[in-house]
Amino acid sequence: MSKLISCWLLILIGFSTAAQQIEPKHTFNIELGLPNGMVNKPFKDYMQGLVNIAPYYQFTLKNSLSFGAGIRYSYFGVNQFRVPLKTLGGMHSGGVFVKIGREKFHTDRFATDMGVKIGYNQHYFITNRNDSLGQNPFVVSAISIEPTVKFSLVADEQVSYNLFVSYAFQGYAFKPNMLGLETDGGYDTKEFSRPTSILIIGFGFSYYFKDKG
Repeated sequence: MSKLISCWLLILIGFSTAAQQIEPKHTFNIELGLPNGMVNKPFKDYMQGLVNIAPYYQFTLKNSLSFGAGIRYSYFGVNQFRVPLKTLGGMHSGGVFVKIGREKFHTDRFATDMGVKIGYNQHYFITNRNDSLGQNPFVVSAISIEPTVKFSLVADEQVSYNLFVSYAFQGYAFKPNMLGLETDGGYDTKEFSRPTSILIIGFGFSYYFKDKG
């Protein structure tokens, strides 16, 4: 992954020599990334991130300030090699968010977008153990705050391809009982109070609508 990111950044630098800049106003974006659990050790050990997808609309002012809104979905599977008892299933997460940031075109080929997404999400823990306990799914609702940075390579006046990195503070503390486990797995109790956080690295696509005005 680090080599891929390095190659992408070199490509972006190579394309950043053009002089003319474009100023998009209305944009449709879609991001596809690989989520990785952070901070909360039981979550890092027990859950394995498989996909995170977020389509959203963004409006950018002439001063580069941008506002957006969209939806997101992610899935974490149970890591069969780390859970103390055999557990099948995973966590589906879905929600909505608003975004505020600054989208800047440095040339007509290279742009950056730095901002923060604030959202509301519901997390559905669906496992065979929750099913046996009659609580399938186990649902957790929480607010999320997600700083993000995006590097864009413009293909033409309406399309760009992006590399992004974001860090999502999920607003809840993961505990093994959410999977239906009736054991703490030997973790220190303080680990269960740590907020669940997710690092997301991935690629995206942006479509810039032409301004009819």
